[in-house]
Amino acid sequence: MKKRINILASVAVFFVGFFWAFSAQAICPICTVAVAGGVGLARYFGVDDTVTGTWVGGLIVSLIMWTFDWFNKKNINFWGKKTLTVILYYALVAAPLFFTNIIGHPLNKMWGMDKLLLGILAGSLIFLIAVNLYEYLKKKNNNHAHFPYEKVVFPVLALSIVSGIFYFITK
Repeated sequence: MKKRINILASVAVFFVGFFWAFSAQAICPICTVAVAGGVGLARYFGVDDTVTGTWVGGLIVSLIMWTFDWFNKKNINFWGKKTLTVILYYALVAAPLFFTNIIGHPLNKMWGMDKLLLGILAGSLIFLIAVNLYEYLKKKNNNHAHFPYEKVVFPVLALSIVSGIFYFITK
C-alpha cells in the first residue's frame, strides 16, 4: 500500500511539475521534473530517507523559486511574501509526513535528527547553493552559460553528490 501511494504521488508531482513548468521558469523545468522523479524512484526502491530527503529538499526550493518568479510576473505583493511562501511550502511537505509518522519515528534518526528531515534540510541548502553558484558563474561569463543545460546540471549534480555521500554513510 505504501509503495502504491509513493508511486501515485511521484506520478502526480511529475505531471504537475511538467505542466506547471511552462508558466513559470525561475528554475529550469527539466531540473524540477528530474528532482521529482528522483524522489519517486528513491522511495520506490527503498533508498534511505536521508537520500530521499535530499531530493525532497531540492524540489521544495525549486517550487519556492518558481512561486517567487510567478509572484513577480503577476506583480503580486503582500507583507512577508517570501517568508510566508517558504514557511507554507515546508509546512505543506513536513506536516503530512509528521502526522503519518514518516518524520519523527524514534528509530529513524541520524546525528540526533530525523533522517528525512536531515535530508530535506541538506537538499534544500545544497540546491540553493548550486543555483546561486550557477548564477554567479554565468554572470562572470557575460551572462552566458558555459555549456548547454548548465542550469540543469549544477543543481542535479549537487543533489546527486550529496545523495551519494548520504548513501555511503548510511550503507
